[in-house]
Amino acid sequence: MEMTMTTGEEQLRKSKSAKLILLFAMVSMTMMFAGLTSAFVVSKSRADWLKNFELPTAFFYSTAVIIGCSVTFYLAKKAIEKDNRQATTNFLLATLVLGILFVILQFKGFGQIMDSGYYMTGQGSSITATFLYIIAFVHLLHLLGGLISLLIVIYNHFKQKYNSTQTLGIELGAMYWHFLDLLWVLLFLFLYFFK
Repeated sequence: MEMTMTTGEEQLRKSKSAKLILLFAMVSMTMMFAGLTSAFVVSKSRADWLKNFELPTAFFYSTAVIIGCSVTFYLAKKAIEKDNRQATTNFLLATLVLGILFVILQFKGFGQIMDSGYYMTGQGSSITATFLYIIAFVHLLHLLGGLISLLIVIYNHFKQKYNSTQTLGIELGAMYWHFLDLLWVLLFLFLYFFK
């Protein structure tokens, strides 16, 4: 006698599997950033470490913007759970605009660092600035993955693949964005307070 799963059971299993895979990916990313911040801490004892290095003001603004991304993605998820397609569209597009603004502000921050005379490599470089560039740039690479996933979520939303009973794509996208947001806030606080 062969057992068959109902559609609801199959969706639940698929949802749990997808969330578990994403969770493993987020844990591995966390470990990578833990390694980078550990190297930062060890390098702080170097004689050439800049004690008076200030984070660029654009990084303060980008931190507020990325928190906004979490809020709008959360609101998009809540809207689709109520089958409010227009609100979902508005919140997803707002998340996209804020995500792009975050990237722009990060590059503006890099420009502010260079304007201060600190470069990643070469004669004007310092180990302090190099670490800041690496940490922010690696986070930007992960954010690029977040923007791509968000574009896929928006595309699927326009293809009407989500509704109050089928929210997996939006849930996964929101999980990843919340993770990216929390990660940046923690990195920002680390870089701000642990100079």
